[in-house]
Amino acid sequence: MAGGAREVLTLQLGHFAGFVGAHWWNQQDAALGRATDAKESPGELCPDVLYRTGRTLHGQDTYTPRLILMDLKGSLSSLKEEGGLYRDKQLDAAIAWQGKLTTHKEELCPKNPYLQDFLSAEGVLSSDGVWRVKSIPNGKCSPPLTTATTPKPLIPTEASIRVWSDFLRVHLHPRSICMIQKYNHDGEAGRLEAFGQGESVLKEPKYQEELEDRLHFYVEECDYLQGFQILCDLHDGFSGVGAKAAELLQDEYSGRGIITWGLLPGPYHRGEAQRNIYRLLNTAFGLVHLTAHSSLVCPLSLGGSLGLRPEPPVNFPYLHYDATLPFHCSAILATALDTVTVPYRLCSSPVSMVHLADMLSFCGKKVVTAGATIPFPLAPGQSLPDSLMQFGGATPWTPLSACGEPSGTRCFAQSVVLRGIDRACHTSQLTPGTPPPSSLHACTTGEEVLAQYLQQQQPRVMSSSHLLLTPCRVAPPYPHLFSSCSPQVESIPVFGALCSSSSLHQTLEALARDLTKLDLRRWASFMDAGVEHDDVAELLQELQSLAQCYHGGDSLVD
Repeated sequence: MAGGAREVLTLQLGHFAGFVGAHWWNQQDAALGRATDAKESPGELCPDVLYRTGRTLHGQDTYTPRLILMDLKGSLSSLKEEGGLYRDKQLDAAIAWQGKLTTHKEELCPKNPYLQDFLSAEGVLSSDGVWRVKSIPNGKCSPPLTTATTPKPLIPTEASIRVWSDFLRVHLHPRSICMIQKYNHDGEAGRLEAFGQGESVLKEPKYQEELEDRLHFYVEECDYLQGFQILCDLHDGFSGVGAKAAELLQDEYSGRGIITWGLLPGPYHRGEAQRNIYRLLNTAFGLVHLTAHSSLVCPLSLGGSLGLRPEPPVNFPYLHYDATLPFHCSAILATALDTVTVPYRLCSSPVSMVHLADMLSFCGKKVVTAGATIPFPLAPGQSLPDSLMQFGGATPWTPLSACGEPSGTRCFAQSVVLRGIDRACHTSQLTPGTPPPSSLHACTTGEEVLAQYLQQQQPRVMSSSHLLLTPCRVAPPYPHLFSSCSPQVESIPVFGALCSSSSLHQTLEALARDLTKLDLRRWASFMDAGVEHDDVAELLQELQSLAQCYHGGDSLVD
């Protein structure tokens, strides 16, 4: 890879993970090759960490995500399993076979209107049925989203979004998509509902070999593989798929970083008894097993709780979102993810996945929480010290791990990223002779301002911080969440953090308490999926042991 990028391979497991992933890859795509100006430093983030170069059968260079995704039958809508960059399999068969060819066509899903407009703006469908992408400047930049004939941004409507592929604007490599055909995405029958079902999927030779082949394909072309990031649904059977995938990675690629993002969709309701119990069991099993095989695990959710008691979704002061829409929830989580993963995607002085995990997970604390301020508030004429001082002593970010409010909890270690602030605003421009209103206003660099602020907020905490000029891209098809009056926003500043926090003590203990209250005889269908009563007893012990890691103790710094 150019510049010796330390590559990361992404595994995307589950349908909500698909929603988060679609927004994530759209944001990466929007950031590729964009013209830079005085406000943004070129080359802060290295796209080669996440992307790979390739070539189609027609000799065209491609730049596609280094990605393996798994989902269920019926989840792709109009997206082809082999992607759209390469020749259709049927056309290849027609060329190779000289005899008669009988064609059986299945009724195609109608393409989302947004994708129809996007494709017409981006490329050409030739007469032989092969999609030919328009030229890619420098081999790395997707073409502009709009053309002279489509001057307005292409924005999908919420009503038109049924599955994640309805708004994915990135072309995938043919080896990216792996469908689990034995379970259905839609309907009440044949669902992947339980942790044991998910585990059993990757115990089957067919799926295990398919995953291993795809892993080998991507890994063998890497020069400096630093590790794997897993985006995994926690609430359904994909928690079991993720646990087995993490175990496979740990066994086969020892020494590489494995950072797992456990994803849960929006709020739930008391009336859905079986779904709520399954969600609790899947989340608990997923967290414990993923923690055993990952370098670091971070649950991500806009819900207020991981347990059985419903809590209202989190509130963002500057966002208007519908917590019942996966399209909205996943966009916010992807924006946070795009920020907190910055340390291991930097061009210069990057922090490796292993180092980041080691810094946050000392003394067995391998589960961390996430938080973000989206967007970061910086009024016209304000400096970064002015804006940070407005938070006072309160935690500046909204919690994103369903572990309750962080106020009153102890932080043991944290990794913080602030991005998208103009360099001219980094420090206070005081008139000579004017006494600084705070120690932050006396700092001479933005990095010093941020480090000083974190030291004041958490004086005994090991903190790693990064300040970037590069904002987070929120161009269409990102939903319009910022205001009903303002024009479409293209990019925003974001303040994000990963934290090893004592809030996890209460959260994990509450999960264990909820599990002890269950009469497992009522949920025989979950147990029939491959989980024994002894497994639940062991789960409770491991949850309680994990919770104890976050009880009392101290930070790294005395």
